[in-house]
Amino acid sequence: MPNETPVKLFSTLAVRKAFDDVLLAAFKDRTGIEVDGVYDPTTQLLLRVRNGERPDVMIAVTSSFGELRELGVLEVNQRVAVARTGVGLAVPPGAEPPDISTVEAFKATLLNARSVAYSRTGASGIYFAGLIRELGIFDEVNARATLIDKGFIAHAVLDGRADIAIQQLSELRFVPEAQIVGPFPDEVQHYSEFSAVLGVDAGDAARQFVDFLTTHTARDAYEQTGLEAL
Repeated sequence: MPNETPVKLFSTLAVRKAFDDVLLAAFKDRTGIEVDGVYDPTTQLLLRVRNGERPDVMIAVTSSFGELRELGVLEVNQRVAVARTGVGLAVPPGAEPPDISTVEAFKATLLNARSVAYSRTGASGIYFAGLIRELGIFDEVNARATLIDKGFIAHAVLDGRADIAIQQLSELRFVPEAQIVGPFPDEVQHYSEFSAVLGVDAGDAARQFVDFLTTHTARDAYEQTGLEAL
């Protein structure tokens, strides 16, 4: 018998394409259970929980859950790792792909861009801001950067605000019209791992959903949408 109350999901944007394209429908077909998703950067999800919202399941950057341990509202010690993704770069459709094959070429590409778009609050944007500081090009890049609070950054290369978009590879894929050049060079690549945790009051439906996130169906969906299954 179908579950009458949908599972309340808080999830990072990074896995949304896998969920929208495959997993939510596949889970409902298998179990009859619906899942209502709220998608935000991990920093915003943490804020929602701190402000009193209570998901049945939360999927976020694995290392972030420790910040919520003292609240006692999530089973943070029983994390289930589901996937990871690296950071990449996208340009407008039809544009000549810039050279990002080495760190020096990558730096030159960023410095030569009219504007680089990245997120203020997402894991990729926070990492990128630190990276360009380490590379010594923070001021030059940020002087003409397009900073976006949250969402899918590649939209900025479609509407002309920027000619380069920086975001996790799985999130860049959410804007199929944009041209993904590739991941960052290995020497400066950064992977974000995502895990699922249950709310302390979550029921059997939520537990079934977390179990489903490590099935072959789920792993295939991650791989098809720019994620690496764990």
